[in-house]
Amino acid sequence: MRIRYAAKTDVGMKRTHNEDYFALIEDEQLFIVADGMGGHACGEVASKLAADVVGEFYAHSRDADATWPYRYDHNLSYVENRLVAGVRLSNLRIYQKSQSEPNLRGMGTTVVSCLINGDHAYVAHVGDSRVYRVRKGEIKQLTRDHSLLEDYKDARPDMTEEEARNFPHKNVITRALGMRENVVVDINKWEIQDGDRFVLCSDGLSGMLTDEEIQGIVEGASDLEAGVSELIDAANAAGGTDNITAMVVECRY
Repeated sequence: MRIRYAAKTDVGMKRTHNEDYFALIEDEQLFIVADGMGGHACGEVASKLAADVVGEFYAHSRDADATWPYRYDHNLSYVENRLVAGVRLSNLRIYQKSQSEPNLRGMGTTVVSCLINGDHAYVAHVGDSRVYRVRKGEIKQLTRDHSLLEDYKDARPDMTEEEARNFPHKNVITRALGMRENVVVDINKWEIQDGDRFVLCSDGLSGMLTDEEIQGIVEGASDLEAGVSELIDAANAAGGTDNITAMVVECRY
C-alpha cells in the first residue's frame, strides 16, 4: 500500500496562540492530532506531550510486555493494545506534569490517532477531535465526540441539526487527557479500500464546516497539500473561532 499525507495547523481568526498540535510517525504510518486546553500556554504543552508520547510509545512497544505499565486487554488485538496503551500513558504523563507544576495545573487535551496497518485503519481517540473517511463520494465520521452535545443527542434522538448548532454547551467535552490519572480510550478498526482518504482534525475545523463541505474540499482539491490548505482557509472564512488543524491521509493499492 502507498500512503500519502499532508497536514497543516493554523491559529485561526480569534485566538492569539495555537494550542493544536499534530505529529506523524512515518515508519509506523501513525498520524496524530491533539487539541490542547488550559490557557496560558498550558494547552500547547498538553497537546504536544500527548502526540509525542503516543507516537514514541507505539514506535518502541514491540516486546511481549508491549502495553506495560497497563494490563494487556485480550479483547483487543496486539496492535490495538499498543495504541490504546500509548494514549493511556500520554494521559498519565500529562496528569503527572500538571500535578507537579503549578503553572500547568488544569491543562488537558483531546487526542485522535489513525494507524494504517495492513488493510486496516485503527482509530483511537479521547475528546472531540475527529477522524473522517472520504470514500467514493461519501464521507463518514469514524469517531464519536466525547461531548455534552453528543450525550444530549443520544438522549434526544429527535434533536434537529438546527437545535444541535444552537446547543448552548456544544463545546463542552466530557472526556480529555490529563484530567484524571486514568482515562477510557475509544478504539475502532476500519477496513481500507483503494483511494480512501482519512481526515484527522480538531474541532476548529469540524465546528466551522459541515461534513459535506469537508468532503467537497478533500475530493475537489488538486492534491493533498492544496486540500489541507483549502480546509484551513474555509474554516477561517467561516469565522475561524478556534485553532484549526487538518491532516489528510490517502491510501492507494
